[in-house]
Amino acid sequence: MLEINKIKKRIKKIGLPPGILIQSEEIHPDATISVIDYDKDSFREKTVDKIEECFVFKDQPTITWINIDGTQHMSILEKVGECFNIHPLVLEDIMTMGQRPKIEYYDNYVFIVLRMVYLDKDTKAMVDEELSLIIGNNYLISFQEKPGDPFHVIRDRIRNGLGKTRKMGSDYLAYCLMDVVVDNYFFILEKIGEALEIIEEETLENPTTDTLQKIHETKRELIYFRKFIWPLREVVSSFNRNESEHVQSTTQIYVRDLYDHVIQLIDSIETFRDITASILEIYLSSISNKMNVIMKRLTLITTIFMPLTIVAGIGGMSEWSMITGPDHWMISYPLFLLGLVIIGFISFLIFKKKGWT
Repeated sequence: MLEINKIKKRIKKIGLPPGILIQSEEIHPDATISVIDYDKDSFREKTVDKIEECFVFKDQPTITWINIDGTQHMSILEKVGECFNIHPLVLEDIMTMGQRPKIEYYDNYVFIVLRMVYLDKDTKAMVDEELSLIIGNNYLISFQEKPGDPFHVIRDRIRNGLGKTRKMGSDYLAYCLMDVVVDNYFFILEKIGEALEIIEEETLENPTTDTLQKIHETKRELIYFRKFIWPLREVVSSFNRNESEHVQSTTQIYVRDLYDHVIQLIDSIETFRDITASILEIYLSSISNKMNVIMKRLTLITTIFMPLTIVAGIGGMSEWSMITGPDHWMISYPLFLLGLVIIGFISFLIFKKKGWT
């Protein structure tokens, strides 16, 4: 369903020149703009009402992190693009949701797109949104679809001067944001792994139609994650190769560690996909075995009653006066019924001895 919505949005751009921004109908009413400006000795943080208030930080020697929640506000994107000299195609990619994770290098900045999935700490609901990063010499601009993110740990480090964040450049800050995104992937995959264990137990013990639905839902989630985690490997690998002056060599060792984490994610996803396929096979085998048991029991019942039916048919014939006659029926009917019981019991013992029951 999500993919269909993305395709519909792209259909609206048919025939339009590249780089044209189209205002989305699903625009969030408010765009939140926050600024964190820092170096190793100082720190400033504030929320601004107008994007123009951020432009004074462009040429400052300090590191500036501008975070914009609400990528669908065309006027804000246009002003940011004009001030920081951002290419129109980059602005179009920021505004158009459903981008494949990628990294692009320009003369005065690096552009990165990735998918951000995390568990909201307040609502406990899973949030799925797109994150775009523009890395300049002394600034980082992050664009998010909606308010709220998992970057509070990064902000706390900057506020309290912990770690290396305030001693490093904007490329290291970008690495920190990407690292948080990847760490949340691990958390989500851990939840999927726990769900797979429950589904596997249910499949082995008592599979139902709900079990099949859970298997398919988990399989779709893994396919969705695989879609944007596989391209992330190329993004991090390119980021690690230091193909731009905006990425310092001191950041590369951390990016290499991030690359290892992405590889672990890919391995986990492939493992979970194999497990899901195995669970599906177990489910189908269990259903087939249940059907075989049912058919076996029905066949056994039919086989036991087959001779009884024949005898009962013969006994009910009007020519057999021993049963149908008026003189003997009070004795013959009980004996006849007892005979049927004995025949059925003997048939059952024969089948049990042969192991067919």
